[in-house]
Amino acid sequence: MAGQEKWILGKVIVLLLLIIALAGGGLIWFDYLNVIDAKTLLSPLYRFIGKDGRSQGIAQADEVLSLDAERLAVRLEALELRELELEKQEQDLHGRRGEIEQMAQELEERQKALDEREKSFNDIVQAAENKGRNVEQYARYLTGMPPQSAVGIMAQMDDQNIIDVLRKTEEIAQAEGTASIVSFWLSLMDPIRAAELQRKMAGRPPSLN
Repeated sequence: MAGQEKWILGKVIVLLLLIIALAGGGLIWFDYLNVIDAKTLLSPLYRFIGKDGRSQGIAQADEVLSLDAERLAVRLEALELRELELEKQEQDLHGRRGEIEQMAQELEERQKALDEREKSFNDIVQAAENKGRNVEQYARYLTGMPPQSAVGIMAQMDDQNIIDVLRKTEEIAQAEGTASIVSFWLSLMDPIRAAELQRKMAGRPPSLN
């Protein structure tokens, strides 16, 4: 019975020594990692193994203030960088806005130019259509008159207007299937001018009417 108690007591002592060893090893490891400061507690052990104890030192009040100031400086620097980035973005936006406004102005000017060209073209077409209607009305008016009177009126007109009336008269006659009076008008005109009108009619394309 006494032998069994000695065996249990020895086992307990071994376990206690193992726990102490593990605890000491853990303190040494944490001290080495600078997690805790175990210099005072472990200084005998450090001296036993021939090493100096590790110490973190006690932070002074000015050191704490220095750390706070450093953190504040880092934050201020980050804020300054952010502010610079925002200013750059704002400048980029202003630049893009200016480019967009310039493009919009150029498009507006181009649109105005296109509108003016379209208006000019429409005016030309309208004028040609009006001239065509006027020439047709004039040709019908002269066709309904006595040939000698019609030739007298055409004698007061310039060559191009006479040519337009003569061509329109022929077109009307072809469309209506009637005989054209153009040849008879030319025979009643001054021979020299009649020849000149025929030459121009043969050499020039039909005008817009």
